[in-house]
Amino acid sequence: MDDSIITLSIPQEHIINVFGQFDSNVKKIEKKLSVSFIDRDGEIRITGDNDNIHIAQGIINELVSISKGGSVITQQEVNYLLSLPTNDVKNHSTSEARGSIICHTTSGKPVTPKTIGQRKYVEAIQDKMIVFGVGPAGTGKTYLAMAMAITAFKNEEVSRIILTRPAIEAGEKLGFLPGDLQSKVDPYLRPLYDALYQIMGAEAFQRNMEKGLIEVAPLAYMRGRTLDNSFIILDEAQNTTPAQMKMFLTRIGFGSKAVITGDATQKDLPSGQASGLDEAMKVLKNIDDIAICNLTGQDVVRHPLVQQIVSAYELFEKQQKKKQDNKSKSRRPNDAKNK
Repeated sequence: MDDSIITLSIPQEHIINVFGQFDSNVKKIEKKLSVSFIDRDGEIRITGDNDNIHIAQGIINELVSISKGGSVITQQEVNYLLSLPTNDVKNHSTSEARGSIICHTTSGKPVTPKTIGQRKYVEAIQDKMIVFGVGPAGTGKTYLAMAMAITAFKNEEVSRIILTRPAIEAGEKLGFLPGDLQSKVDPYLRPLYDALYQIMGAEAFQRNMEKGLIEVAPLAYMRGRTLDNSFIILDEAQNTTPAQMKMFLTRIGFGSKAVITGDATQKDLPSGQASGLDEAMKVLKNIDDIAICNLTGQDVVRHPLVQQIVSAYELFEKQQKKKQDNKSKSRRPNDAKNK
């Protein structure tokens, strides 16, 4: 069957950004879709299977939209467009996903959602009082929640930010670690500090922390408190017990907003211990002012290798579950005969 050809124009000032360094972006598209790109005097010719060249055209159009928005195109964005279900690029555009800028980091880099899943997550945080953001590592759960919290704080929508995590002991007991209580728990909270420093800046963070306007503390410190007019983030919620999760959710007061983030596949709880995150999502799923956002491997915005690792583990876990289900089914007839 003869190859089809489609021609499109890319503004000269955007060609380098769209094509990528050493044409890395188009090479990735060529390999995935079995198409070829030829640049002739500013006109781009795409040859290949008729369906695939139209998919490639849609991807290039999306990359041009990103470039026109002033952003440097990353490999992750190309991978995201190529990985969409049935490659429905038009309905899952990255330009649509980005939406508006949430805030800027101290280096001036804009913080925006980069996938449809992330955009829905940010919109839920804007609209709902309590949001569960659940998904694998690298999907921006905590970072986007932190950006939303800092923006709300700067806009005086809330009077303080409270960040908390369960302090799960991995092998060593806290009591045996050197230093005072703060130095014992700081390692558990370091990822929260890192995000705050990057978005807010170390000086502004320290100044607001000294005033009590920003608090970073282990989950146990929340007991017995009522948190009014606050933006509260509970990170690593998969490591809470049901009792801890209930305690946290009942701390939320008037004028407050809470975001609970977690990865259900990375629990550090003792064997047999139920996760408060799993239970809460079942118990609260039908309450109107609570949203549950499930991010997936497609929403990973770290190094492309992280996306591949997440996908590989998801496939492995599905295969293990299938094997386990098949074993259970094969045992049932024998159990019936024995009875």
